[in-house]
Amino acid sequence: MTHRIAFQGELGAYSHQACREARPDHEALACRTFEDVIEAVRQSEADLAMLPVENSTYGRVADIHSLLPQSGLHIIDEAFVRVHINLLAVPGTPLGVVTQAMSHTVLLGQCRKFLSEHGIHRVTGADTAGSARHVAEKGDPALAALASELAGEIYGLDVLARHIEDEGNNTTRFLIMSRQADMSRRGAHGMITSFVFQVRNIPAALYKAMGGFATNGVNMTKLESYMVGGSFTATQFYADIEGHPDDPGVKLALDELGYFTDMLEILGTYPRDPRRV
Repeated sequence: MTHRIAFQGELGAYSHQACREARPDHEALACRTFEDVIEAVRQSEADLAMLPVENSTYGRVADIHSLLPQSGLHIIDEAFVRVHINLLAVPGTPLGVVTQAMSHTVLLGQCRKFLSEHGIHRVTGADTAGSARHVAEKGDPALAALASELAGEIYGLDVLARHIEDEGNNTTRFLIMSRQADMSRRGAHGMITSFVFQVRNIPAALYKAMGGFATNGVNMTKLESYMVGGSFTATQFYADIEGHPDDPGVKLALDELGYFTDMLEILGTYPRDPRRV
């Protein structure tokens, strides 16, 4: 039986690269939107979802945190993908022939130095893999794409220059989600637990809610807030902590958090990726 993992974007996207690296035994299913990715798993068209949540350069991926609690899915793993940007062109093209490079605006901004040095003008495309596909279809040696090596492989393009990004540490974190939760202890580098909550409408509720993690020695690696339903008063929080819900300290901290919240939902507990820093 073929297992499938769904991602947002076109074949050759960095999300597709994440699927290949994290689940090489799964067939990748390209979806148009994040909602489509979630629905594919909910409808059993795919077994897993690969969803980007944050980037080391650009921060949180918009809308993802608000989608997670409503998805009905559970986080079972995390994956980190180093975003290497490559200049791709139709086969046989010398670098000196390229006058334009197409990609998502974010990637264009990350390669300013290389493009400037080679007199290559930037052309905004819808996304990285779509730009690579467009370059392949057009067949113009003067037009190249900025994308992953995987995109070059898929669309039959040559890699004219590898790893041309200005910054050397651009990394995207992904969450792998499933219809079934996996609360088992696994992995060799400890566990991460992710959850969302809304604090009660009482003075210093957030301060008091967070106190239990400090007093019980639980390390919180992420805490982010976002509005719910467009309201300025209903604020929801997303958090990652080190540890498993059955750990004594984590259990006490979550019990204390529950006292100061109107809603608390554990999204998943999963192995800590060794590429975390």
